[in-house]
Amino acid sequence: MQSEELLITTTFFLVAAIAVLAFLAWAIPVRLWIEAISAGVKVGIGYLVGMRLRKVSPPAVVRPLIWANKAGLDLQINDLEAHYLAGGSVDRVVRALISADKANISLSFRQAAAIDLAGRDVLEAVQVSVNPKVINTPRVAAMAKDGIQLIAVARVTVRANINRLVGGAGEETILARVGEGIVSTIGSSDSHKAVLENPDAISKTVLAKGLDSGTAFEILSIDIADVDVGKNIGAELQMDQAEADKRVAQARAEERRAMAVALEQEMKAKVQEMRARVVEAEAQIPLAIAEAFRKGNLGIMDYVRYRNIQADTAMRQAIAGGDEPAPGREPGA
Repeated sequence: MQSEELLITTTFFLVAAIAVLAFLAWAIPVRLWIEAISAGVKVGIGYLVGMRLRKVSPPAVVRPLIWANKAGLDLQINDLEAHYLAGGSVDRVVRALISADKANISLSFRQAAAIDLAGRDVLEAVQVSVNPKVINTPRVAAMAKDGIQLIAVARVTVRANINRLVGGAGEETILARVGEGIVSTIGSSDSHKAVLENPDAISKTVLAKGLDSGTAFEILSIDIADVDVGKNIGAELQMDQAEADKRVAQARAEERRAMAVALEQEMKAKVQEMRARVVEAEAQIPLAIAEAFRKGNLGIMDYVRYRNIQADTAMRQAIAGGDEPAPGREPGA
């Protein structure tokens, strides 16, 4: 019975010892501490344990500190730890500081940390500052004063401006400003031939406008890579204007035709109205003749001469090709 209790106690202490050793192996990075001491970086074991408790990865802070010390940079472990806790990339910040120092670029740790926390790649910014970057613009279409469209492609060589990385505009702004400058330069040219003969005039004009103002880059050069002739926009606009004028003229002609048709119908109605009045007046003639006979104002010979005059008038109208009956006679009489 005592042997069983002794076995249980021994097992318990063994498991506890293993757990304690595992915790110490995790909490105390002995290998990292040895690396720091051998590199001449003074970091205490207690500080490393405190970093573990503060949820800071010791390798992510100590190894960049070793790189900086070997490169001759004077960095404090507290600053690196604070940058790690702020969510920054200690690795890239230290690499950027080393690259800037070797390239004789003035860059402090606070400035590099601010650039990194602002969301920009500080290492890439230093590399672009040392080795300028070429940005290709998209195809920019513009029209000269003679109506010919030109399509230009430019290559913009930029260098990062370390002092304006925080708060400065990016590549999109550079491309937009260069495109605007190309459009303005081509649009102010009297002829597209002048642009084709001297494409460098575009780059000179655009470069002189100071397009890198307020951006995180410094424009070193703008080179026109290609200029193509596009459509004859002026001719197309004239054709569209002529077509629009034609439609307007057709609409006005149709309006005048409709008015003429309406006027014609109105005149026909008036003619029918006049004819009705004539028929009405002709119907009064027999009544007047009868009244004249009754009163003795018209004799039989007068009536015969009247009928002869009617027949003579009808004959003259028939000879002339008229189809209207003579006054006082029925059609076909």
